[in-house]
Amino acid sequence: MKWELKRFGELTTVELYEILKLRAEVFVVEQNCAYQDLDDKDQCAYHLFLRDDDEIAAVLRILPEHVSYEEMAIGRVIVKKAYRGRGISREMMKKAMDFIIMDLGKNKIRMSGQAYLTDFYQSLGFKKVSEEYLEDGIEHFEFLFEC
Repeated sequence: MKWELKRFGELTTVELYEILKLRAEVFVVEQNCAYQDLDDKDQCAYHLFLRDDDEIAAVLRILPEHVSYEEMAIGRVIVKKAYRGRGISREMMKKAMDFIIMDLGKNKIRMSGQAYLTDFYQSLGFKKVSEEYLEDGIEHFEFLFEC
């Protein structure tokens, strides 16, 4: 398995298709949530993904400041069902955070995360900075990481 980090314009059409397919598989079908995934933010994002031969096993996107929030943001965090329970989400989040802090020189990261993942995000150093809110019918919190 191999990690890749690409800007939108660097993604092949096959990679983009696989990323969007995985996002639909998890967020729309598995979580039974109809929402507008294509939000015109992918084009300015970095896409971090784990390739296992010809399939994408995990993905997230890193958004620049002033796109979703004043701070850098991480979103669309997904690990394909068959790959869960192996620590991939933790490794992926740490890679994204290291990239933002070390390579981009930023010291704050904000994200919206599903409420059931609060302990996971807090274990990475994120602090809950909002009350619970519904996003597409699913309970979320806003989280902030500062170093």
